[in-house]
Amino acid sequence: MLRPLHLVLIVLLLVLQAQLWFGRGSIPDVMRLRQTLNDQKQQNVAAQLANDRLSAELHDLKDGLEMVEERARSEIGMVKPNEVFVQIAK
Repeated sequence: MLRPLHLVLIVLLLVLQAQLWFGRGSIPDVMRLRQTLNDQKQQNVAAQLANDRLSAELHDLKDGLEMVEERARSEIGMVKPNEVFVQIAK
């Protein structure tokens, strides 16, 4: 016959196993949180690349007119005086 101490230890073991598999901080919960963390890190990398690109573009706009001229040419079709614009249709 089991002693009361054995019963308490068995119940305690079952409670700990239940928490390990189903409770807060359980193995599936930790795996889900790790996936969320990895997704967030990927989003942060993408946002950092976009920020770096915008920062470089801002620096170019502040420091040089070449970027302004390039943008005007590509977006609104600006041409300089005495310059011929040729468009090739495909």
